[in-house]
Amino acid sequence: MPKSLFWARTDTAGSEHVVLDDRQGLTAQGVALAVDPIPYTCRYRLTVGADWSASGLEVEVEGAGWARSVRLARGGDGWQVRTGEEGNLDAALEAAGHPAAGLPGTEEPDQLTDALDVDLGGSPLFNTLPVRRLGLGRAPADLARQITVAWVLVPSLLVVPAEQVYTSLGPGRIRFASGTFSADLDVDPDGFVVRYPGLAERIGPR
Repeated sequence: MPKSLFWARTDTAGSEHVVLDDRQGLTAQGVALAVDPIPYTCRYRLTVGADWSASGLEVEVEGAGWARSVRLARGGDGWQVRTGEEGNLDAALEAAGHPAAGLPGTEEPDQLTDALDVDLGGSPLFNTLPVRRLGLGRAPADLARQITVAWVLVPSLLVVPAEQVYTSLGPGRIRFASGTFSADLDVDPDGFVVRYPGLAERIGPR
């Protein structure tokens, strides 16, 4: 049966709800809401293969007077990235005192060639992909794995390659690090985040 997971954001006012099926890889549809840097609604559809490498991600984000979309698909020749835009997100950001976001997507999809995982900004669901793909839930403590992900920033939907490190800390604990940032995540037996310090906590049945 499909699963339903719900997180409350702890870094800002917001939440995320996703309905997923992880019996053979992962298919997921989610909605994320947040007020930072400006209020937005983000909808996504994620497809992950039986080996837990990502094969596709579609994201739509909208706010007052603007909307953006990005579609990522991975095949034998790497990642294909398509985008759409309506209205003016940059104007909305600048009116709220934030810098412009720039264009969605990427002009250099070849930079994503090494990425087997995708990461959607602000979403704790996407940490599960490398945890499951690398078997970190069953790995010895202190086993660290460095990966490259296709990171989709929200709300801009800019897509960039990002280096991340996942380290097993023993049952139910995973350390996530990227650049100078790190956080020790609490995960359930299926690798889904229960608590992400400074970002989100899961609410409801576990």
